[in-house]
Amino acid sequence: MHTRRIGDVEVSAIGLGAMPMSIEGRPDEARSLATIHAALDAGVTLIDTADAYHLHADEVGHNETLVAKALASHDRGRDVLVATKGGHLRPGDGSWTLDGSPRHLKEACEASLRRLGVEAIDLYQFHRPDPRVPYEESVGAVRELLDEGKIRRAGISNANPDRIRQANEILGGRLVSVQNQFSPAFRSSEPELRLCDELGIAFLPWSPLGGISRAGELGSAHAPFARIADAHGVSPQRVCLAWMLAKSPVVVPIPGASRPETIRDSAAAPDLVLTAEELATLDVA
Repeated sequence: MHTRRIGDVEVSAIGLGAMPMSIEGRPDEARSLATIHAALDAGVTLIDTADAYHLHADEVGHNETLVAKALASHDRGRDVLVATKGGHLRPGDGSWTLDGSPRHLKEACEASLRRLGVEAIDLYQFHRPDPRVPYEESVGAVRELLDEGKIRRAGISNANPDRIRQANEILGGRLVSVQNQFSPAFRSSEPELRLCDELGIAFLPWSPLGGISRAGELGSAHAPFARIADAHGVSPQRVCLAWMLAKSPVVVPIPGASRPETIRDSAAAPDLVLTAEELATLDVA
């Protein structure tokens, strides 16, 4: 597996987004564990989770607990960087709410530490700005967690360029990752990607294949991805991830998966080399 950097550590060029294994339509635990183990067997060393990835109000942190169980039961589990997030909540009625208050973020971090069974979280990311809380207060809480050694690295998610610069300043130049939505169907995070490239900050596209409901559309709605996939004898999804990786060395896609075969296919994307002409075609597809 090819590698890229998040701060001071090397990770696989493709990560695993674990969210589909805990929200609506999730598989049973056995298949989820098999999916995470398949990722590890394929060389994946980055897993993305969050305390808000669950269905019911009484199972907050379901995904973190699942990831911890999978890593503990695999001999490569100790080599994985686990990225989790705080600041997003699911009350249990299917909705998503926000709490970016410093008090909540610190309490959420402590709970994540317990569920993951670690002394310090590898990468902790502020999940989404809360309009009720000044951004500097939310990121300031993350800075305190970093200074206290509760987290090893700090990141933000769903941020625009101004907030990336602001967060990096608040963190004293220690911002290592930005996790934004980016896919063929959602390209409005290009400015953030370019800024991360300029600053040397890892850019982690979430839903890089378009999300659970749209991943299959790459073979039809985005015909160029399908045509190029046919030419290489691979899936359109693999072409999509290879296209993203070619955009910048700071890009580390985290495609979601809930089946072993899906993450195996995604993990092979770094080996796919697209021509300059193919990349130019996909850039305007």
